[in-house]
This record gives sequence, C-alpha cells and structure tokens, in this order.
Amino acid sequence: MTNNDILRRIRYLFNYSDQKMMELFKLADYDVEKTDVMDWLRKTEDPFLVEMTDKELAIFLNGLIVEKRGKREGQVPEPEMHLNNNIILRKLKIALDLKAEDIIALFASIDIKVGKPELSAFFRKPDHKSYRPVLDQYLRNFLNALQLKYKKAH
Repeated sequence: MTNNDILRRIRYLFNYSDQKMMELFKLADYDVEKTDVMDWLRKTEDPFLVEMTDKELAIFLNGLIVEKRGKREGQVPEPEMHLNNNIILRKLKIALDLKAEDIIALFASIDIKVGKPELSAFFRKPDHKSYRPVLDQYLRNFLNALQLKYKKAH
C-alpha cells in the first residue's frame, strides 16, 4: 500500500474535509497547504498525484493521534523518517485507543482470524526474535474492518 492510499482511506473512513486534513497536520506542528492535500489525495492514475513521503504520513498520523486522544504533555513526537506497516498499524491502534481484543474483533468482523500471539508479534521491536512484519494485505484488511465499523456507526 502506498502512503497516499492510506491517507485516502483514513480520510474516507472519518469523512474528513480538506480543511480537517490540514488541521490534523497542524496538530502535529506542521503546516500544509490545501493544494498539498489535494495533490496527495489524487487518484493513483492521475499524472498530478504527488507521492506522500513517509515523514509526511507519520506527521499526519501523529496529528490523528492528537485529534483522537488529546495532546500529551511536552513536545509533539518527532515524526519517523521511514515508516513500515507495523508503525502505521501501531499509530492507528494508539489513535483509536484499540486494545488487542478490539483489533482481533475487527479482523473477525471481516472473517479473518488473527490470534493474540500473532498480533503481539506485530507490535514488537524489529530486532525481537518474535517480531513479524505486517504485510500490505493485513493493513488493507485492517483498514477495511475499520471502514466497516466506522461507516456503520455514522
């Protein structure tokens, strides 16, 4: 999955306007223009699509965390320069205040079985012997499950 695809899915998931997207970046102490947001959200085949960097997506996800959970004491966390699906999943877990059981239930809602040991392996440090990378399909399915849950709720 591309960073742009993830951004588009989160925008759709919460029905965010361009203005709201800009506000989320601002919550992470980063200013973006409406044109930046529009360029990132273009369809994949659009020749004017601008590839979103890992750092920009990390900033957006940090802003989402602040939006959903409130600002923590001290400085805003430094955005990661390099993201992987494990970090993205962790940031979404934090932003939405999800426990392991919640994530397992989300996967179950779309008929995917994920056990607690497998889930905890996704959140381990990369040098841990039990670490497992989150494959694109897992992240895609997780976002689909969130969409199912949140679109029903609204």
